[in-house]
Amino acid sequence: MPPSILLLTLFTLSISTHFWVSYSQQSPTIYELLKLNGLPMGLFPKGVTNFSVDDSGRFQVFLDEACNAKFEDELHYDQNVSGCLTFGRINDLSGISAKDLFLWFLVKEIWVDIPSSGLIYFDVGVVSKQFSLSSFETPRACVASNVPKILSRKVGNDEHEPDHQEPTRAIL
Repeated sequence: MPPSILLLTLFTLSISTHFWVSYSQQSPTIYELLKLNGLPMGLFPKGVTNFSVDDSGRFQVFLDEACNAKFEDELHYDQNVSGCLTFGRINDLSGISAKDLFLWFLVKEIWVDIPSSGLIYFDVGVVSKQFSLSSFETPRACVASNVPKILSRKVGNDEHEPDHQEPTRAIL
């Protein structure tokens, strides 16, 4: 084999190995982290590129803007969503609200009890609502939101606005 072909083959192999190692060392996306933790990838809307997660599972997801996505019901995502990710569960959740009829409810926890059941649960405080797990298999498009800030922000985040009053609880 001529030396130039051998040199070209070695160079190509070297470059390919470099790209493979670089790719395999990249951090997973938030969607991949959800899947690795037994949750569907579609819990967060399309387009999340900036997020952080620590060793304990505490995470923050940053969206370009607050938005709404349509599933069986409508979900509202604040510009910043945070919580604690463990296998099959997100607790201490803030930044997601679920609409039922005409009321918005702050989602406090999301979990998948038994994956084979095909159900996912959203806890809104007093009650929880179950949805089809298949509804959340892929991230949905999210449309810029016109939900008033007072319905979606965390308690006590803004000193210039009146204290947040959670909506009356209802059975979903």
